[in-house]
Amino acid sequence: MTRDWTGKRYWLVGASDGLGKALAQRMSAEGAELVLSARSKDVLVELADSLPGPARTVPMDVTDAGSVAQAMAEVGKIDGLVYLAATYWPMAATDWDTDRALTMTDTNYTGALRVVGAVLPQFLDRDDGHIVLTSSLSAYRGLPGAIGYGPSKAAVMSLAESLYLDLARTGIAVQLMNPGFIRTRLTDKNQFHMPFRMEPEDAAARMLRHMGRKRFSANFPSGFSLVFRLSRFLPDGLYKRLFAAKT
Repeated sequence: MTRDWTGKRYWLVGASDGLGKALAQRMSAEGAELVLSARSKDVLVELADSLPGPARTVPMDVTDAGSVAQAMAEVGKIDGLVYLAATYWPMAATDWDTDRALTMTDTNYTGALRVVGAVLPQFLDRDDGHIVLTSSLSAYRGLPGAIGYGPSKAAVMSLAESLYLDLARTGIAVQLMNPGFIRTRLTDKNQFHMPFRMEPEDAAARMLRHMGRKRFSANFPSGFSLVFRLSRFLPDGLYKRLFAAKT
């Protein structure tokens, strides 16, 4: 199956920059009508004005339940949701910052719960819809320096898997995207080497290609993703020797 985007109305949450912005550009070029959400109204308006197809902006803070409810009332009927909102700081257990860990959890995971919860009733009523959640290769197993971010993305992965199974016999499609490193303002915070770091445009092309198919999950870049996917099968002792912090 190849999904036809022409005239379909998609809500992109976390569309202001990086992967979200690049995906908006690609979906608009393919004929989709977009509703763009993020916290920054001015950035969203600039993006919407630059797109080739119809797009409107609905500023929203995914960490605020009231903001999500108000946005949902303004968004109205949609054919699909793509959740891309995320925040990140590199953090090791030895540099623990509870406030930052909670912010990552609230944006990356709890925000997804709020938005999916707002959208799902209309999809269930119609027995039709498309939910796309963005996790990460870092969700497959705990990694050093990933306090806050890794667990939040693992929760998103589990959420997508549960939705996929619960909605398997409905007309609602659920998909999970697990990208590796993407060149964004978030990964620019990292001080370590990031193998196979993708440009947002490349990652968006891979993501949209998968969104047009029936398969549930996409892990990319494919070769690099094997490291993370296979790590689940390593004994704990070996995993520790290979991945534990060196200092």
